[in-house]
Amino acid sequence: MTQASDIPQKRLLARIGAFVAERRGVLRDYLSAISGAGGRLVFSLAYFIALANTLSISEFGMFATASAAGVMLSRILAFGFISALYRTATIRPNLIGTFTAGFLLLALLSLPMLAATSFGVYLIFFAGTVPLSVFVAIVAAEALLWRPVEVALIVNNGLGRFGRAAVLAILATALRSLGAVLFMVWPEHSIWIWSWFYLGANAASLLLAFGWFYPRQRLRLRIALYVRRLADSIYVAGAEILFYLQSEFDKLLVLAIGGPHLAGIYAIIMRLVDLTAIPIRTFSMMLVQRMMRAPDMLSRLRVKSGIEGGVFLVSTSALLALGLVLHFFPNALGRNVSEAAPLVGLAICVPGLRNLVEYQAELLFARGQTLVRALNLGLLAALKAALLTYVLTRIADTPTLVLSLNVVFLFLYIASMLLTYSAMRKPAKPV
Repeated sequence: MTQASDIPQKRLLARIGAFVAERRGVLRDYLSAISGAGGRLVFSLAYFIALANTLSISEFGMFATASAAGVMLSRILAFGFISALYRTATIRPNLIGTFTAGFLLLALLSLPMLAATSFGVYLIFFAGTVPLSVFVAIVAAEALLWRPVEVALIVNNGLGRFGRAAVLAILATALRSLGAVLFMVWPEHSIWIWSWFYLGANAASLLLAFGWFYPRQRLRLRIALYVRRLADSIYVAGAEILFYLQSEFDKLLVLAIGGPHLAGIYAIIMRLVDLTAIPIRTFSMMLVQRMMRAPDMLSRLRVKSGIEGGVFLVSTSALLALGLVLHFFPNALGRNVSEAAPLVGLAICVPGLRNLVEYQAELLFARGQTLVRALNLGLLAALKAALLTYVLTRIADTPTLVLSLNVVFLFLYIASMLLTYSAMRKPAKPV
């Protein structure tokens, strides 16, 4: 016969067991997801080394800037309906087929706006430096081929299939790396030839993503359902465009003000900074999913400051390690990269501050505050444009310019922190 005194003890043991099982599941999911980030990091580095040392520094600057513009413009595709698809995969996975049909319909309807906006961006920033055919090929690769690959990744992550998403991330990035290696051994090297290799690599990634990794559900059109989600999706699309505008606008300004060679040097440094964000984005993605279910999980200051401190420490340590390697072995990443090697360590705080701004933007998305997120990102984009224009027009010395980026991103982080956490005092919106 069970003693009455044994009941509280059994309840305590049951709670401990449930706690351990939950944490074990979270750890397993994170390890599955981070394995994809690790594999993607390795292949991204191989891709970067092959491409940066095959194209001239000026051509690499033109490609990196056009690619950044393509990533920004790709957020116009389907008017941001990818956000509704992600929320559906996370909360109501039985409607994935319905929302996938909506995504395809809206993607088709968004093509004229995507084309017109792309041409306008070309006239403003690229007309004097990048051939139109090259720009069109790169934007098409980013917006029409790679963006749908990201949709497949997003849906698998939303479903909790982190292992499948990790495998897809690794294979898709490996195909891009393979394209860069094939281009490296090709007899002729030019940005025009590379644009065709880039199209082919992204097309292969798209076939892989939807042929083997996208969940199989019957497509059903429900126009009324899409209309109810469209306003929020447009807010998200606007926020995404503004996010990438404030994230990538520096490359456009450097190309416009400093020319292709400086743009190439700058693109090499910022590409190495970008690599530090790959594991951080995996963490942010999983945190966003948890916040969709529990919007107030970051209500305590200790939790918020602990997470931000961890993001900054990991990001800074990654660039510091890379800077030390390039200090002692400047040719470790190739001949072209060696020209920028002495400058990498000067941007020591940029990865942490940049990744924190990106992380804070994701917090507002998780809480459903999409309009506030869009407004905040618009303000940050304007602030970044003003600060960088001042720096680029006042500082001619490249090392001093790179060093000043730490101050620029510090101001951006402070502004982002004030805007984000003041907005988070308001109640989260229901998903």
